[in-house]
Amino acid sequence: MERLAGFVLRHRALVAVFWLVMLVAGGATSATTVDRLTVDFSLPGQPGYETEKAIVSTYGNGPDEGSSIVTVTVPAGRTVAQEQAKVDGVFAAVANGLPGFRVIGTHNSDDPGFVTKDGRTAYGVVVEKKFFSFTQEPSFKLVKPVLAEQRTATGFDIATTGYFELAAGDTGDTSGPSLLVETLLGAAGALLILIFVFASFLALVPMLVAMVSILSTFLCVLTITYVTDVSFVVQFLIALVGLGVAIDYSLLIVNRWREERAHGRENHDAVIEAVRTAGHTVMASAGTVAISLLALIVVPVPLLRSMGIGGLLIPLVSTAVCLTLLPAILGSIGPKVDWPRVRHEHKASRAWTGWARLIAKQRWIAAGVGLIILGLIIVPVFGIKVGVPRTEALANHGPAVEALATLHDSGVPHGVVTPLEVLVRGDDAAAGARQVVDRLEGVDGVAFAAYPEDPSWTKDGTAVVEVFPVNETVDLKEAEVVDRMRKAIDGVPGVVGVAGTGATVRDYTEAVFKRFPLVMGLIAFVTFLLLVRAFRSLLLPLKAVLLNVLSVAATFGFVVWFWQHGHGSEAVFDIVPTGAITFWVPVVIFGFLFGLSMDYEVFILSRMREEYDKTGSTRQAVVEGLGRTGRVVTCAALILFMAFIALAASPGTDVKVLATALGVGILLDATIVRALMVPALVSLLGQWNWWLPAWLAKPLRVEPSPRVQEKEYVVEREPSAPA
Repeated sequence: MERLAGFVLRHRALVAVFWLVMLVAGGATSATTVDRLTVDFSLPGQPGYETEKAIVSTYGNGPDEGSSIVTVTVPAGRTVAQEQAKVDGVFAAVANGLPGFRVIGTHNSDDPGFVTKDGRTAYGVVVEKKFFSFTQEPSFKLVKPVLAEQRTATGFDIATTGYFELAAGDTGDTSGPSLLVETLLGAAGALLILIFVFASFLALVPMLVAMVSILSTFLCVLTITYVTDVSFVVQFLIALVGLGVAIDYSLLIVNRWREERAHGRENHDAVIEAVRTAGHTVMASAGTVAISLLALIVVPVPLLRSMGIGGLLIPLVSTAVCLTLLPAILGSIGPKVDWPRVRHEHKASRAWTGWARLIAKQRWIAAGVGLIILGLIIVPVFGIKVGVPRTEALANHGPAVEALATLHDSGVPHGVVTPLEVLVRGDDAAAGARQVVDRLEGVDGVAFAAYPEDPSWTKDGTAVVEVFPVNETVDLKEAEVVDRMRKAIDGVPGVVGVAGTGATVRDYTEAVFKRFPLVMGLIAFVTFLLLVRAFRSLLLPLKAVLLNVLSVAATFGFVVWFWQHGHGSEAVFDIVPTGAITFWVPVVIFGFLFGLSMDYEVFILSRMREEYDKTGSTRQAVVEGLGRTGRVVTCAALILFMAFIALAASPGTDVKVLATALGVGILLDATIVRALMVPALVSLLGQWNWWLPAWLAKPLRVEPSPRVQEKEYVVEREPSAPA
């Protein structure tokens, strides 16, 4: 670190020019980068996905692409049977007006399931075309002119509903604040916090570092898109998570630089010392984030892998900028922009020093209180359901909600919004499809199945059967109907498989969650080894990993309580309980939160280790370490929280769940875990904190750290600086 800092200071102009080029190139190509990002929800090798892929390749549409429901209600006193020709004409007009889509309804199926029990409403299902981009218009929008004509011609009450339309809200608008607006909102909140921390124009320096980091990361992602597909989600992670990470890292280094200057060091020496100490901590922190994101890369799901690759670049690029451009700035104009110097760093924060002394004195009580709080927050996690949100959580008012309520009130199964499809292939695919319909009759969880014998449902030696579950197949329990269906149609000639939401839920379970505990264990072990090197300790890294596991578990508990059970989601976001957590969200939460929250552990424990090496007193290390880092860690957590709050402004429920989980997880970690549990447990472990036996130190190529007698804690009499 010292050699790196010395090199940067000797070649400040060269370093500045390099990052200026990266900044300009990243900004100039950012639009190209976004255009090259892909929309890929594939699950290679999984039966549901492979069936969906076969359906889409043959028909150009499929159940995983989505579906819409068209409802036709005849006037009071009349029935669908009495107006059969006109009702069938409506659905025929829908089919003719939506080329490339598949439509099933009373016009091509005589199954009574398409008419409500009161006989006044009929409905049809439109299977969406292959999804290419978010600018593509869904069927419920494209069909509006056709339905307007049919209302005028028939006088019927015609409406649309469906999972995607409910997710879009009563306006049908799926847009929200742009990525630029969200980033600016997060940046504005971060700037306010930085102004509080530095109370000088120095607050602008981390913002500059963040801007360079974000655009440089976009440039790196552009390069990767020529090698492999990268998901569109990555742009949001780079902009908002990158904003928080870059500012956090630069905040730590700049704060240490100010501290060294306050202690009388020349600017050159202060920069080198800041990089040697805080820079080393940033390196270790970035390593823990990068390692945790390996959990996403090793999962055989393209969406998660690309999110892991993009996420991996965030800490790596941010660290590179913070260890090169930031020292160059501080070594040249740092003292000039550190004006007015309202806040001084020659002493630790009075408030945090007092808090650390209290925790060190009452360590048993503090540790017990922390464990109880975490335990209470963790409890709901044992009731977690993995799947997708229920329709009730998507919208609670609007025409689509009313149309779906009309169907449900009239006895139509709730599973109509998540239909499944069975693909049959062979010389007589139609006969196989009819056999599938017969086999599925009476299967537990299946309301009814239908096979329309028209060209749009029979093509190129294949046939498709539409299956309507009794309940929405949005979680693992309800998706069990897919297993029962597969068992029932086993042996039918030509059956390729089952596709649809329920099959996708089962696929994700098989592809991700069965092996994910092992992946988590490996990530935790590698992180432990990295921290052993960083802290030169055996117990500190073990404690850090265990506390991180508790922190992530508490975050999952909050997500279940807030979103799945709905204790707050409706009040804050006007979204009723989701009933389940979308299958990809827990994996992404773990991948990012495990590393990001470990940052604060590394920040605090590195400073405690440094103070212990100076004083030989664990209590002094706790008091001085937390006194020096408490304010910085809290502000860093608030900056990340602001970034995630900006992300929560996105319209999608899944993104809101992810954003609130990461935001609350960061706050939980920075308060209950790092401000309470860490100093309490370090105080309890005493001299054992710093012990690293020679047999472990040697293979890790670090100096061993024997246990030594604790030195007496000395209370400083000189008053500390204001918090």
